[in-house]
Amino acid sequence: MDLGLQGKVALVMAASKGLGRASASALAHEGVSVTIGARDSEKLTQTAQEIGKTSESRVLAVPCDVTHPEDLATIVETTMQEFGRLDILVNNAGGPPFGYFDSFDDEAWQQAFELNLLSTIRLIRLVLPHMRQAGGGRIINIVSTSVKQPIDGLLLSNTIRPGVVGLAKSLSFELAPDNITINNVCPGRILTDRLLQGASVQEKLAQGISAEEALSGQTKDIPLGRLGKPEELGALVAFLASSQASYITGTTIPVDGGLVRSLL
Repeated sequence: MDLGLQGKVALVMAASKGLGRASASALAHEGVSVTIGARDSEKLTQTAQEIGKTSESRVLAVPCDVTHPEDLATIVETTMQEFGRLDILVNNAGGPPFGYFDSFDDEAWQQAFELNLLSTIRLIRLVLPHMRQAGGGRIINIVSTSVKQPIDGLLLSNTIRPGVVGLAKSLSFELAPDNITINNVCPGRILTDRLLQGASVQEKLAQGISAEEALSGQTKDIPLGRLGKPEELGALVAFLASSQASYITGTTIPVDGGLVRSLL
């Protein structure tokens, strides 16, 4: 299937590794020029070089902390200076800390809000003028299955990330006349560093159980019987960014092997 993405320009956040990298790579391999942002400048540059080499697309690395408004303004401005347009935004950020209600003070709640919701709001605000100028665009938010089904020990994520879904659904109405779609993708148990940091896996590692064995326990309640691969989520991101998905907006799609049991 030709996704019709050749010549488009994307901005992908938290893209030095994991789901952000997989999304950037999928887009680049479809002929998209990509700006990637993350805090780790060295790792980010390495990732840009690797994706650029394998895809033959232009990949620009711009160090960025999504909780710093000035960094967000800089990465959007730099993208426009380098490529002259911006068609696709992939909002992504590391998850907030694991823990329960008594674990978090006001500062922790504020940090989670800025990391996972306010950064999304700010980036959308920054890119909209450029998408409107281009005659349309695609916004894809990487969230979590916690927006469908709360995850034990992830109180901050369970509370903050649904705000992104509410934002996207509301904006799907507002942005439709501008030919801009906005959708959410919900990674389930994907094999990334974040999965290894989970409380249940860490408990097993502390007991001397190998990482492979600790992770195997994560698949028992997944109907497909395995962990997901980052590139499987990246493929969905590329599709939602394409002309083939032009009639899809305001949706929230799990990539979870059937883990979430909800109907909607």
